[in-house]
Amino acid sequence: MSHQMADEAKSAPEIIARQLENNAERCQQIAAELQAIPPRTIMMIGRGTSDHAGVFAKYLFEVGCGVPVFAAAPSVAGVYKRTLKLEGCLAICISQSGQSPDIVQQAQLAKAGGARVLALVNVVDSPLGRLADDVLPLHAGPELAVAATKSYLASLSALCQLCAYWQKDHELLEGLSALPDALRQAQQLPPQLQAEQLQGLQHCVVLGRGFGYAIAREVALKLKEVLSIHAEAFSSAEFLHGPVTLVEKQLCIIDLQIDDEGGSTHEEQMKGIAARGAKLIHMHVPVMPHPRLQPLVLMQRFYLDIEQAARQMGLDPDAPPGLKKVTETR
Repeated sequence: MSHQMADEAKSAPEIIARQLENNAERCQQIAAELQAIPPRTIMMIGRGTSDHAGVFAKYLFEVGCGVPVFAAAPSVAGVYKRTLKLEGCLAICISQSGQSPDIVQQAQLAKAGGARVLALVNVVDSPLGRLADDVLPLHAGPELAVAATKSYLASLSALCQLCAYWQKDHELLEGLSALPDALRQAQQLPPQLQAEQLQGLQHCVVLGRGFGYAIAREVALKLKEVLSIHAEAFSSAEFLHGPVTLVEKQLCIIDLQIDDEGGSTHEEQMKGIAARGAKLIHMHVPVMPHPRLQPLVLMQRFYLDIEQAARQMGLDPDAPPGLKKVTETR
């Protein structure tokens, strides 16, 4: 029986080690240019898992660089054919395949509007790769499982490397050098998400704060894709502004704990939510090469857990029904 999703998730440490080495010089060059002419804003362009990497990038570049980051609405280009005024903007496009027509069109119009286009792609010789002003290859190799794993982790590590060189953040660079080993350690940890916790579950909420919320979006997507569970992601702070009333019905909540500046606040909020009657599933990894990298280590564990849970529940995580690898939207 194929185990593509598990095998690809397990390959992340080697992929990221290779990526960090091969991209170092190119990353330093792009970072030097960003230091010389800092962008006023950053536009993130992506769909699905790549869009979720963009949410991580928002926290990373706003906290680390002080530059406002916003998500593109691809329909503005694809449906409404509008070119935005983007002088002084860095447009970062993330795509495993580099082929989706609406992402390529959004990048074209961003470039026409004056933005500098940086592509993070797995397939360098793709329409998006050829269009971009700069390319950071993900070096993830062919991804055969429909649910993306290694390309998401490789996208986050590439963003972190760029941020570290741009801001001359030596602690983050040291953390990145330790990241492959941290991912290997996460693979050896006991599962935190069990099939028996998810069996029969139809609805759940995934909560995190800051960088934890960034990965919560990806966790919720995988619960939908792989297990057909309706899952929605919220910031734990935002959840208190109305949706918290859902916990009165013993709502299942997956709690993503990250030990950074927002960790203690998130933990207190989760205690209050649990006291209202929510059923909590906690996910936390003690392995932390750097606070900004702990989300990657947590996602490494999650990908292996959900793949195993799917098989125990009689599902095929490599080929969820109704999905295909490259989704071409316009």
